[in-house]
Amino acid sequence: MTTTLDTATFAAGCFWCVEAVFQELKGVQSVVSGYTGGTVENPSYEEVCTGSTGHAEACMITYDPSVITYAELLEVFWKTHDPTTLNRQGNDTGTQYRSAIFYHNDEQKRLAEHYKKELDSAGAFDAPIVTEIAPFTKFYKAENYHQNYYNDHGAQPYCVFVIRPKVAKFRKVFKDKLKDH
Repeated sequence: MTTTLDTATFAAGCFWCVEAVFQELKGVQSVVSGYTGGTVENPSYEEVCTGSTGHAEACMITYDPSVITYAELLEVFWKTHDPTTLNRQGNDTGTQYRSAIFYHNDEQKRLAEHYKKELDSAGAFDAPIVTEIAPFTKFYKAENYHQNYYNDHGAQPYCVFVIRPKVAKFRKVFKDKLKDH
């Protein structure tokens, strides 16, 4: 039996945080950190950090839709970052840290727009959602040292003080969706 996999691409601040969360979900086959939504071909981390390339730090998530749906991935996306802050997540500021959903097809676009509208209408957040919803174009894999960052560098200060609390909160909220370790 062949499993048909699908792809989702999200930007929600630092890609190390996004990767650490989505890697733990049942049905997620891989999470690749990289850059998307910009105008420069093959940008480097240093170039993206200047904010001049237009790219967002993002994660390309390959998943099995028979195990986890795109709607469920969107739920994790909305609940694991602040979609109301323009071009920032916590102390990370700049367009490269923007909240964005890069849809791969019309159904992903429809779902992203639907949930954004529903969350805003319900007053789920204290401010309006500023998440960009844009078509996926090109994705550039980040340098190898960015891949699997939290798992490989969990003792680094950024991991201890920023990523670990986010992952701990995520694990409590989504405990029924976590992979068995």
